[in-house]
Amino acid sequence: MSLNRKRAADFLTSRPIAHRGLHDISKGVVENTASAFAAAIAKNYAIECDLQLTKDGEAVVFHDEHLERLAEGHGMVKDLTTAEMKKLVIRNSADRVQTLSELLAQVKGQVPLVIELKTHWDGDERLAERAVELLKDYSGPYCLMSFDPDLIDAVRRLSPDTIRGMVAERVDGSYYTFLPLAKQMELRTFSHVARTRPDFVSFYYEQLPWAPITAMRAAGMPIITWTIRSPEQAVVAMRCSDQITFEDFIA
Repeated sequence: MSLNRKRAADFLTSRPIAHRGLHDISKGVVENTASAFAAAIAKNYAIECDLQLTKDGEAVVFHDEHLERLAEGHGMVKDLTTAEMKKLVIRNSADRVQTLSELLAQVKGQVPLVIELKTHWDGDERLAERAVELLKDYSGPYCLMSFDPDLIDAVRRLSPDTIRGMVAERVDGSYYTFLPLAKQMELRTFSHVARTRPDFVSFYYEQLPWAPITAMRAAGMPIITWTIRSPEQAVVAMRCSDQITFEDFIA
């Protein structure tokens, strides 16, 4: 990473990152909603959030592929239009689904945005394209990240100056077995780095320390960790990383 890009990425490590905003379902503040983002801004935390692509090609702030856990609805985000998504009732909340444009209008650069592009692992780059398009005139600090190297490669090609990162873990569990072996190996060995050229890595803290991440950090790569759910976990995570992505407590 060049010195200028390293300075640009300093916002990643300057303060804790509220995972999907500062949410508390007991108070009617649900993940990835305007209320959760307002709470994070009030505490001066950076905001981590998730984007999914709708049927009509819009980027909406929603974590799951499927609606059922979070909303009064059935099916998948990709099969609904933006208008249909915005009509959904979010469980235990007075909020509705936001578009990325609405999120940017709410945050207005007050705190950094750490935005994850969710993937269907199908080579579709439209979510990256839409995010880059909407963020091109946004003046606040932000970055884009994903588990999927293809999406981060797309971000690099579409907007080389955008700070970009890989979300990662050791890829040694059953979750990844649906992917072709070559893709699993690319994720496990970080062989995609030649094309993704990430500015940072967001890594699963329970799998640290791990030699490849230790080497990257020693070489100057910022490492953030997810998802930290207690002060005790934070202490452990900060031994191997430069900042935490947290929920369920005040960092």
